[in-house]
Amino acid sequence: MADRTPLPLTDVERDEAEVAGFLAALTGRPPIETHISRVFVGQDRVWKVKRPVRLSFLDFSTLAAREEFCRREVALNGPHAPGLYRGVVAIVRRPDGTLALGGEGEVVEWAVEMARVPEPDFLDRVADRGALTQGLLDSIGDAVAAMHGALPPALCIDAAAAMAQVIAGNALAAREAGLPEAQVAAWEERADSWHRRLAPWLAARASGGFVRRTHGDLHLANLCLWQGRVVPFDALEFDEALATIDLGYDLAFLLMDVERRVGRAAANRVLNRYVARTGDAALVRGLPVWLSSRAMIRAHVAARMGRTAEAQDYLSRAVAVLAPLPPLLVAIGGLQGTGKSTLARALAPDLGPSPGALVLRSDEIRKRLAGCAPEDRLGPEAYTAEASRAVYAELVRLAGETVCAGHAAIADAVFLRPEEREAIESARGEAPFVGLWLEAPLELLEARLAARVGDASDADAAVLRAALTQDPGPISWTRLNAAEPNLAARARALLPKP
Repeated sequence: MADRTPLPLTDVERDEAEVAGFLAALTGRPPIETHISRVFVGQDRVWKVKRPVRLSFLDFSTLAAREEFCRREVALNGPHAPGLYRGVVAIVRRPDGTLALGGEGEVVEWAVEMARVPEPDFLDRVADRGALTQGLLDSIGDAVAAMHGALPPALCIDAAAAMAQVIAGNALAAREAGLPEAQVAAWEERADSWHRRLAPWLAARASGGFVRRTHGDLHLANLCLWQGRVVPFDALEFDEALATIDLGYDLAFLLMDVERRVGRAAANRVLNRYVARTGDAALVRGLPVWLSSRAMIRAHVAARMGRTAEAQDYLSRAVAVLAPLPPLLVAIGGLQGTGKSTLARALAPDLGPSPGALVLRSDEIRKRLAGCAPEDRLGPEAYTAEASRAVYAELVRLAGETVCAGHAAIADAVFLRPEEREAIESARGEAPFVGLWLEAPLELLEARLAARVGDASDADAAVLRAALTQDPGPISWTRLNAAEPNLAARARALLPKP
């Protein structure tokens, strides 16, 4: 009969078990466990302990390493979530042999101490209950843009070589996880092809400061509502190379997660808010390979955990996003209050590559150029003829950059002057162009402007009436009645089929 006597515990295992028992007793509940950490949730605070493990991608096997990475976690996350991270605390053995948080004694473990966030305030939970409103989606875009804007550029990074390693590593991991060889091979071939085309551009992005030490693990479960706003937390702390990436690649994980959990319209909203705040429309060139790589990571992780259906869904997404729809430029013009932005947002998710078209709105561009949030109101100095020319020049530049990158764009502005319409049409390059002109009775336009709250447009009835005195000249774009209830359907019917 086999000997079933348990093997004696090592000192590390004994300390780990004792620390777990101490914190579980302190919080009154068992921990939330992953393969690399244990999280103990108390009444008003949380302690996170790193497990003494050594894996292919991290080494927490020594007490010194666990202290180092606890401190690194607080340093990375604290600036973006003020007050959520309270510091690093030592768990010590006192002279009487009992454990305590801090104080005199031998340090047996280190823990990250955090404030407690109510479970419903994690954004994956918000998404699961269908409560990711348009306002929250905008707040997500704002939070990520603010985080990225605060990060210093990383120097001397070979972004193209790093992306090649990501693709090769993903393919190897997918095969080791038992994903279907035919699909993995098809994905690897497409991803390599994309990478070869993008390599010079990735290098230029790195030289331009778009590679930074990012969050590295940016998805809805690592965003929460804290003190009335969305904040990121739990950035990847244990591997600088994995987290030192293009800002667009960091964002892509979030976009992929939002699209799968909530839908393309939600992911499109986050993308557009991020670009409205940063002006980084160029990132769409890399989205196919970045989104695909993030989906493939999820695919082989799910496969290893035995979640076959989930793994297959991610794998299918990873392959599909590398065969994107062709670019397209749509311009929507008309007087203030005609509903240009509403129509643009309705059309955007279904146009072009995932997660849909960039909506390049003149009102948002004006606010960004002024250094303001979209909803901040501007004074008359922001609406001079010179300022407006700068806004339209930026709109045309971003539209051309977007379609040249193979993506779809919707330019949303009044376009009252013939030269403005000519300029946006010229931005099309080789892409198809559709111009839409919205019209509605003056009374309706004035009512809509009066009802606006928290919008990027500062236009009021006086601005509208001033616009009415200007002659727009001949309009060749398709005229649509903005008061029609089926406006979006009529507009979609005018767009080219992919």
